[in-house]
This record gives sequence, C-alpha cells and structure tokens, in this order.
Amino acid sequence: MFFNNKMLRRLLTASTKCIRRQQKSQRASNLPELTKDRYAVKRGDYAMLNGQHLQFFTDLLGSKRVLTSAEECQPYNIDWIKNVRGYSRCVLKPETTEEVAKILAFCNNNRIAVCPQGGNTGLVGGSVPVFDEIVLCTSQMNTIYSINDTSGVLVCQAGCILENLDKALEEHGLMMPLDLGAKGSCHIGGNLSTNAGGLRLLRYGNLHGTVLGLEAVKADGEIIDLLSTLKKDNTGFHLKHLFIGSEGALGVVTKVAIQCPAKPKATNLAFLGLESFSHILKVLKKAKGDLGEILASCEMIDQSTLDVCTCNLKLKSPLAEFPFYMLIETHGSSDAHDQEKLNLFLEDVMLSKLILDGIVTNEPSKMKVNIVFQA
Repeated sequence: MFFNNKMLRRLLTASTKCIRRQQKSQRASNLPELTKDRYAVKRGDYAMLNGQHLQFFTDLLGSKRVLTSAEECQPYNIDWIKNVRGYSRCVLKPETTEEVAKILAFCNNNRIAVCPQGGNTGLVGGSVPVFDEIVLCTSQMNTIYSINDTSGVLVCQAGCILENLDKALEEHGLMMPLDLGAKGSCHIGGNLSTNAGGLRLLRYGNLHGTVLGLEAVKADGEIIDLLSTLKKDNTGFHLKHLFIGSEGALGVVTKVAIQCPAKPKATNLAFLGLESFSHILKVLKKAKGDLGEILASCEMIDQSTLDVCTCNLKLKSPLAEFPFYMLIETHGSSDAHDQEKLNLFLEDVMLSKLILDGIVTNEPSKMKVNIVFQA
C-alpha cells in the first residue's frame, strides 16, 4: 500500500499519542516497565503454570502460603527501587527445608522456572522474576534454632531478618558480624547468596570467614547438609563456599550456622569533613595503623550524596559543607582506652590538615542519625 505524506503524518501522530497514553498510564500506576520488554529478552523453553501445578502447591503448603492474585503477587514482582518488573502469577512461602525440596523437585520434573527471593532488598533486580517464574519466598523460614553463648555460634533458617538476629544475639552479649543499611528487611539467606560485605567488613571480614556451615536444596530437590558448627575444621572439601555468593544458581540456602563476635562494650563514631579523595585514602591508611584492632568500619560519602540523604530523609548534617566526608566507627572493650586512641588519631589528622572538621560521639541517639548516612 502507498502512503502519502499526509497519511504518514496521521499515522505518526496517532502512534505518538498511543505511546504517550501508555507512558502516562504506566506513570499513573507507578509500575516500572516489564523487564522482558525493556531489555527485549526471550522467555526460556519452560512450562506455563497450570491448574495441576497450583493444586500440588496448595496441597503441600495450604492456600494461605500460595499467592496467586495479581495484587498479592505484585510486591514480589518488583524490585526495591522499582526499576525492574516480572509477571509471576504464583508466590510460594515454604516453612521448612523439606517443603523447599518438594517444591524444587516438582518444578524440576515439570520444567517450571523458579526465582528464589528473600527480603527483596537488592538493587540490581536479581531477586525478582524476569518472566512468569514462580517466586520461592523464604519469609516464613524465620526460626532461630540455637545461640551458643560460649562459642558464639548462631544456627537459624535462611528467612531470618538480619536485624531480628542482631536483637536476639544482643540478649546473649553477641552481635552479627554483618551489618547493612537494609538490615530491617534483608534475610540472612539472601546475604549469603550474594556474599554481602556490609559495613563491618573491615573488622569482621566477609561471610566466607564467618559462616561455619549451611544447608541448601539443589534444583532437583536434593538436600545438601553442610551445617557444621565447628570453627576449626581442616577436613575434606568445604563446599559451603560454593553456595556463598552463587546467588541461587547452585541451590536455595535454607539454614545457616554463623560465628558471631561479642558485642563491643564501647562504641565510638567519628564524622569527618575532607577536601579531596586523596586525603580519604591517607586517613584510611592512618586509621588502620593508629586505631588498629578497634577500627570497625570506615565509610566515605561525597557532598552531593549527602545532600540526597539529608533532603530525602529530612536530616541535618552535623558538619558544614565539604567535598567529602568519612564515617569511622570503633568497637572495643574499654571506652577510656578507645577514646584515647581515637582522640590521638583525630588530633594527628587534624594537625596535618588531612581533615578540616569533625565530630565524635558515643551517644546512641546521635549515633543512630549518623549511621543513617552509612545505610
């Protein structure tokens, strides 16, 4: 068919109006574009969910732990920053390792794609489906099995929220070696699957060093029991390390045993203003040398990022405007000893003009406001 210029203009105008209506509708619904459309990816050759599949899941878990309505599934289809979106029509909430094993075995035999999901706090879209995969949510797997006061070993299910674990450990004089800004929502299983570093990595290391054992379920439903609580174990292959950071590719983590340090008796926080990134590196190096064993975390933030925090969270910065800032936290057993080391360190970096201004606090109320910047 031949189109003259007038007809083409009409078609283009109509097409543009249609696109604008779609964009307006999408903005009004506050939903991100479907991931498959944005990145033009093709759905894999796996089965479509049917009534027989749903009946199996309902018989196994009960109707309350099988979500199928669009409204119920929507939060599990969208990532935390509302950037990507899938269209899963089924969310499963198992409570035990055995239930996870039966679900994965059934899905494997019936070629049903699965997307494991914990607290859904990730920023890269890895915890939400791309297409219509079923979502295997671990939120109901939140049992703490044991906390050993002597060894400091915690054994729990993968769906335990990080902050809840910290609160439970506090009653035993312990704390989690891992700390994240998303600790109020993230699950320890998700932390393991992504090998989350967190704010305390400088002091307590990453999860490869603190996780003593774990339990996981492979895609075919086989349960892998690696749940050791022994700190010094020189025997055999340590297969747990394959699951830490594998993001669910090798299986779904269901339980974890983790070594937890003693809660510090003294905590101090210093918020510093600096004029250049090179000064940040020098201060970090000096902090490692001067503060040594009490240095728990060292974070940096620039002025524009700080402005975003103060504006959106309705906070007031404790310092005037500087190009860069550092947040240094110390953990120790003697407040007088720690403050002396910290004050000597701050005096040196101030006299050498590595920092331009700073404040120090050990008051919990003030520390909470400052720690928001770490989050």
